[in-house]
Amino acid sequence: MMKFNIYISLFLMLFASSVIAQAPKYSNEFLSLGIAARGLAMSNSVVASTNDVTSGYWNTPGILEIEEDLQIGLMHSEYFAGIAKYDYIGLAKKLNDNSAIGISLIRFGVDDIPNTLDMIDKDGNILLEKITSFSVVDYAFLLSYAQKTKIEGLNVGGNAKIIRRIVGEFASSWGFGLDVGAKYIKNNWIFGANFRDVTSTFNAWTFNTSAFEDVFIATGNEIPQNSLEITTPKILLGAARKFNVYKKIKALVEIDADITTDGKRNVMLKSDLLSFDPHLGAEFYYNDLIFFRLGVGNFQKIPNIDGSKNFTFQPNMGLGIKFKHFAVDYAFTDIGDQSIALYSHVFSIRYGINKKAEAKSLQ
Repeated sequence: MMKFNIYISLFLMLFASSVIAQAPKYSNEFLSLGIAARGLAMSNSVVASTNDVTSGYWNTPGILEIEEDLQIGLMHSEYFAGIAKYDYIGLAKKLNDNSAIGISLIRFGVDDIPNTLDMIDKDGNILLEKITSFSVVDYAFLLSYAQKTKIEGLNVGGNAKIIRRIVGEFASSWGFGLDVGAKYIKNNWIFGANFRDVTSTFNAWTFNTSAFEDVFIATGNEIPQNSLEITTPKILLGAARKFNVYKKIKALVEIDADITTDGKRNVMLKSDLLSFDPHLGAEFYYNDLIFFRLGVGNFQKIPNIDGSKNFTFQPNMGLGIKFKHFAVDYAFTDIGDQSIALYSHVFSIRYGINKKAEAKSLQ
């Protein structure tokens, strides 16, 4: 049980050191995981081809292509053997033929973490009744708007987002930021660009030091101070092409690249200023009814003790079924490298509503 004291101390120390820095690496990284089974099965390679309610997350102009007047999306997944829960709900609505709006809510959290800070009293006695629990939760709320331009095939859009992060009673933050995106369709080619945190996203952290100050002083840990965390801009680029394979069988292949500006990361191409993380996805579908998806990404070189490096990557796959206005998607992914085999199952659904169809059913 005493290990949890160490975990809490290290957790808060990491937050303290990161927020004091002006632009820590991997800030708000939960927003880079991806949402919905289609995107995850294709290794997040959907910035260009996204065309449903989930476009509010992937690339906002895509919500202009929803097939119904209103579309709703839901997702639930669990990571690390169910320790972490990841959920999404979204809504997209056409305003007219040229514009659309959407809202998205994302939650990533670990619940029921034992808090053993008060488990041992000053005399060394273990008090099991003093053990409580807390959650570490990240929330994101995205308000999206997309608009067609006067250039045929070119659509643009953007997000205003609010970030809420909570570490039990110990710390919390509010963050605000903007995303902008563009999408261009020409025949069977589709190009997409999403500029996340285009003005940088600012998270203001507040620490409730009264909840852990005594323990930190007794153990010689530094007391964190309220500060500001900055998420630097990130550019997501994608190019996709559609193919006719055989009669009613079609395919779509997309290659994307994530360009980060927070310094050198362990990705395929990197420098002291920018890092480039490529990933590839493919989708095969029959009569717009049954879908099979593949993806590969997260290319890394992992150093060994002897100085050598292993090349690793993350494979993903998934299935989808669409019937009229209802769709169910599934993704099977290994979130670690192939040797770790931390497999996760992701399910998501979409449902569309047409006002005209509803009106006819009421007559």
